[in-house]
Order: sequence, then C-alpha cells, then structure tokens
Amino acid sequence: MWKPDRSSKQPLYQQIAAYIERSIYNGEFSPGSILPSERKFAEQIHVNRSTVVQAYEELRAAGIIESMVGSGTRVSKSMWGTGSQQTPDWHQYLDGCKVVQPDPLYSQIIRSALDSGSSCIDFASGELSPDLSPNEEMRMLLSEHPLHEDMSYDHSQGYMPLREVLSSFLHHYRGIRTTESSILVTSGSHQSLYLITHRLLQPGDAIAIEDPSYYNSLPMFHAAGLRLFRLPVDEKGICPDGILSLYRENNIRMIFVNPNYHNPTGRVLDPSRREQLLEICGSLGIPIVEDDPFSLTSFTGNPPPTLKSLDTNNTVIYIGSLSKIVASGLRIGWMVAPQSVITRLAAERQQIDFGMSVLPQRIAARLLSEAYFDQHLVRLRQELLKKRNLLIDALQRELPGEVAYSLPQGGLHLWCKVNPPFHDTLLLEESVKQGVLYYPGTVYGSKAGYVRFTYARPHEDEIDLGIARFAQALKASRQRMK
Repeated sequence: MWKPDRSSKQPLYQQIAAYIERSIYNGEFSPGSILPSERKFAEQIHVNRSTVVQAYEELRAAGIIESMVGSGTRVSKSMWGTGSQQTPDWHQYLDGCKVVQPDPLYSQIIRSALDSGSSCIDFASGELSPDLSPNEEMRMLLSEHPLHEDMSYDHSQGYMPLREVLSSFLHHYRGIRTTESSILVTSGSHQSLYLITHRLLQPGDAIAIEDPSYYNSLPMFHAAGLRLFRLPVDEKGICPDGILSLYRENNIRMIFVNPNYHNPTGRVLDPSRREQLLEICGSLGIPIVEDDPFSLTSFTGNPPPTLKSLDTNNTVIYIGSLSKIVASGLRIGWMVAPQSVITRLAAERQQIDFGMSVLPQRIAARLLSEAYFDQHLVRLRQELLKKRNLLIDALQRELPGEVAYSLPQGGLHLWCKVNPPFHDTLLLEESVKQGVLYYPGTVYGSKAGYVRFTYARPHEDEIDLGIARFAQALKASRQRMK
C-alpha cells in the first residue's frame, strides 16, 4: 500500500493527487471505476480525511474524477479524448467473474496485517512462526544434494520420488495404504480443494460442511456455485445425524470434514462418530473429503487415526500438506483418491499450470526421507504445547472468567467463547488500534461471540503482550457499545 512521503516538501494532498492520477494513467483505475471513499482512503494511508478531500477536489477540478450523490467518486469517462480507441469496459468482465469476495472482516484483518507489518502481534495467521520451521535443515539439504535432475516439465501427478516417499510417509505416520499412482502432488491443500470442487462437482450441487468451517474454503465453495448445508460441530466433532435427511431433501453430493484438531474449534471427531460417518456415507455412496493438516501436531505424539485409514469402501478422498508441520511457503500438498480420480484431476490441473516446480518437491522428498524429520516433529509438538500453555495462562490472567474454551490436544488454534457478548466489528477495530490481530468467529460462519487465536504464529515473548492488548481492546469496544 502506497503511503505519502512526509519528509517531502510537496504538500500531502498534492502527493495523493499525483499518486491517483498516476494510477489512473497506468491502468490501475479504469474509466468509470469507483475510487475509495475519502474516509476509507484516509484511514488506509494514515492521513486526515480533509487531506484526501483536498486531493479529490484537485482531481475533480482537472476533470480526472467525478462525484455523484449516492454513487461515490469515479474515474471520469469523458477525459480520454474523442479518438477511435476505447479502453475496455473492465467492469463488464469483472461482473461475470465467479470469484466471490471474502468476508469483509477477513479482508480487514489482511489489510491490517499488511499495513502494520511486524508491529502487530499476529494471532490470526494460520502459519508457523519461522523458528518452528526446519529452515536450516532445508538449506543443508540443498547444499549437500545438488540438483542433477532435468528441469523440464514433470509428471502431471507430481515428482515421482516425492510420490514414492509420500506413499511410505502416509503409511508410517497416518496408517494409509496407498501407492504413488493414487497420489496427486498439489501446491497445498487449497489447490486440492479447488480441483475437487471445480472438477468433480457441478454448479448447483449440494455439499455438507462443518459449522463452523475453514474460512478460506467458503468463498471457493460459493465461487463453484455449490449449495452449502451445515452440520454442527460440538465437543465430539461433527454430528453425522443430519446427513440422511440432507441427502433425502437436497441430494447431498459430497461431505467435507476436518476431523482431527478441527479448524477453528480444535475438536477431534469421536471414534463412534467416525464409524457412523463412514457407515452412512458408505451406504449412500456419498464421497467424504478429509482435510488433515494438523494431525502430526498431536501433543502426545499419538495422533487420532484418519478416516482414510478406516475406510474399507473407497469412500474417502484424503488431502494433506506440509504447510502446518514444515512451512507454508514450501507449497507442498497431496491428495489420495482412487486412481481414476487422480488421473482425471492431474489432467485437469495440467491445464492450469503444467504441473508443479520440481525444486520444492525435491526438497520435500529429501526432508521426509531424513531421520531428522522425526526429531523435527518432536520439537514442533513441544514448542506448540508450550505456546498453547502460555496463551491459556495469559487469558486466565488478563480475562479471568470472561473466556471459555476446550483445551486442544494438538493443532495451532484456540477457539474461545467470550462473555459477555461483544460487537465483532468494534472489537476488531479496537484490536487493530491496540496492535493485535485475531479472527472473529463469524468469519467461519459461526454465530457471534467467538474468536480464534492461533498460538503457532506469535513468538513466545509476544503472547502475554498480545492478550493484554486484546483485553484492552475488548474493554474499549464494550465502552463504545454503551
């Protein structure tokens, strides 16, 4: 995000006007496009609203922008001359785009994280802090094992040595018996979900998801034109009881679940419910998509079993990744499914990107083959448990009796019910002012009153301060509600 230079002798309003004019001529704002409101733009670049008003007045006087009551401020359509050439009507193309805009609160958190940089304590990001990733080990692998492979396009299902390693890895760590021909390497779980929702399902199909559910999957489901039906998550995980009626009334085509250390609640699906879910879906012929990013973070070192390892009817499509146990930037994920499904989705994915880069796949194959990987998992679990306990201690100290939660035994997140109720937007605004980020429960489709704190991202010495800031923000937001 551009910011005016306060050390410059040029007045701020002139810098702002010049920036907008430059952006218009560079094509970032097309003729007729709406500019940010004066208030919103002032907040984004940290100036007084009157400064933006002055800049807009200058551009308006030059005929570059125009304002209409009730329609906001737009780039002028009449300033581009009378020549034969025309700028494409980009709005016409965008209006037909299937991309669904993310939740406004989610967008506000992302903007705040970018604007604040390292000054904000981040309980929102679902990533590991850099000290929890085996960065030094990956650098050593690169130096000790120089690249000899051909750098041409790779197999559409992914780098064969990695798929072979993943076959052993999944059997050893997750009890899943599969072969390299039934594995598709993807650029993270999100691409796996995208391929499933956009290639195995059709617009108008009905699917069942958890309530609450992972926020990044919701816009993708909507963009695919799917009809969403929610199954509640309680202390025993997702409740399968409603599947039969949903199937009869809405012809449910697929069910998406995150059974182990569910995001955002941290719940683990009860063994009896696992059996019930598999039995119901097996009898109805409904595929289950099992998203399993957190199992290997189990604090005891004995993660719950996967649905896929219990599946005797080939009902489950299993997806996982290294994002939550190694590094999100490595962009390595995988999908395990019947070979016919994998072959079709690999061909579809090839139309998108001709397959993944060999380099990160090669690093992942080496990393998963090294004896060090077990040591890394042990250290990761210990550090995550330590951070979880620090977060719990801070909440009990700063907000005694005001926050209720179930203690997660793995994963990266703590799902909290805050009492008494609060206003989501006001609390988020005050939290940003205080310099702390988190996700409101409503981002996940949950009812108001919940927040999700990720303890994996902040450093240990930031957790106490971050919760103290959150407590101050909660107090300030409640004062504003009076």
